[in-house]
Amino acid sequence: MRIPALDTSAPGTEVRDGGPGSGAAGPLPPGAGGPLDGLDLFGDGFVRDPYPWLDLLRSQAPVHHDAGTGLWLVSRHQDIRRVLLDPATFRPDNAQHAVTPLPVAVLRVLARAGFQLPPALANNGTDSHPGLRRVVTRFFNARRVAEAVPVIERLAAELLEVARARIDADGEYDLFTSFAQVLPCRVLMELLGVHDVDPATLIRWSDASLELFWGRPTPDRQLELAELAGEFHRWLTTTVRTGKATADSFIGALARHRLPDGTPLDPQTAVAACFFVFIAGQSTTGQLIATVLRRALSEPGLWPRVAQEEEAAGAWVEEVLRREPPVTTWRRVVARPVELGGVKLPAGAQLLLMLMGSGSDPEVFTDPERMCPHRANIRHHLAFGTGRHRCPGASLARTEAAVALRAAARGLPKARLVAGAEGTPMLGLLSFRAPLRVAVAESRFNG
Repeated sequence: MRIPALDTSAPGTEVRDGGPGSGAAGPLPPGAGGPLDGLDLFGDGFVRDPYPWLDLLRSQAPVHHDAGTGLWLVSRHQDIRRVLLDPATFRPDNAQHAVTPLPVAVLRVLARAGFQLPPALANNGTDSHPGLRRVVTRFFNARRVAEAVPVIERLAAELLEVARARIDADGEYDLFTSFAQVLPCRVLMELLGVHDVDPATLIRWSDASLELFWGRPTPDRQLELAELAGEFHRWLTTTVRTGKATADSFIGALARHRLPDGTPLDPQTAVAACFFVFIAGQSTTGQLIATVLRRALSEPGLWPRVAQEEEAAGAWVEEVLRREPPVTTWRRVVARPVELGGVKLPAGAQLLLMLMGSGSDPEVFTDPERMCPHRANIRHHLAFGTGRHRCPGASLARTEAAVALRAAARGLPKARLVAGAEGTPMLGLLSFRAPLRVAVAESRFNG
């Protein structure tokens, strides 16, 4: 995220009808008409049911210039994979730019908080990235994730005990705000050695940061969000600079880290790394858990199966990641003129990789609209990216979601979605999508 975010290369966010037409040869002039007229990446129609649009993009305009955002939408699996595997041509520099330009009043709020996020992880294309990534992956490697399973199970059991009591008392309970969101936050705090902030505050800071930088908030809302993002940054800065973190904590590891030239990692970059890890490690995992729970409760016969069959929960999580991942898109910027999907792109063109749509590419996945938890090629999806910037917390996210689903199915065996769940409010940011409510009640019947 660039501060100030008034760079002329950053995409705008004014959504207009009558965008470019389709066709691999390149976009039609604005207003020329076409099947993609009316596409609004922030609109309720797209957020609630993006699949018809994603199918249309992939089949008729696999590299499509979106007039509303100024971004080139890349929707085929093979093209997205090519982009992610070639960071020299398709750089990550714009991955965390603010989608909606930040007005001067908002920049002043952030400036007062000392807010700055130099390249660290997702937006870092420099030679410092591999070393910083190694610091992160040491905290989320296979051994640590395996050791974390008892922690996840313990915390899930605590939260579900409260859910059970509330359902008994009130008749229903929201598993999003009190389970899906809280569980990964508490797990992350234990894994990274964070003890001086409560989960509710960390969740509020993280959600505000996502909306500010990936949403389309009004100017007044931007000011509210900037205050919260500033508080988050101040807390991180204080935590990094005090030097009180234990040597075996994540912040302690960053303090010991050396850059390629041998100099210590500067505090600003350490804060930027923490900012990304804290958001990715709990907000997006909470969104995944919410989607997994909601889809499992909607699938006939699945709820008792994931409670009884040890491997069923993990297989379901993987299929949800393919079809409905929480991270729906990601950005890249073209470093030199290049042809992609039959379209010639100039240097500086900003790409939006439609990760969610790539999981339904019929060239890769048979019957992509069907949920088939035991597909032979299920791990071919791109929900966590691929290449040098692949999500370092992928294993932890998978494990947390599977443990959460299995624990919920066992702890609430008669759970059912409350009637009217199809009208559930949805998080609809440029790169993040999930149900904001998973209200459950108790069925009178098992199964």
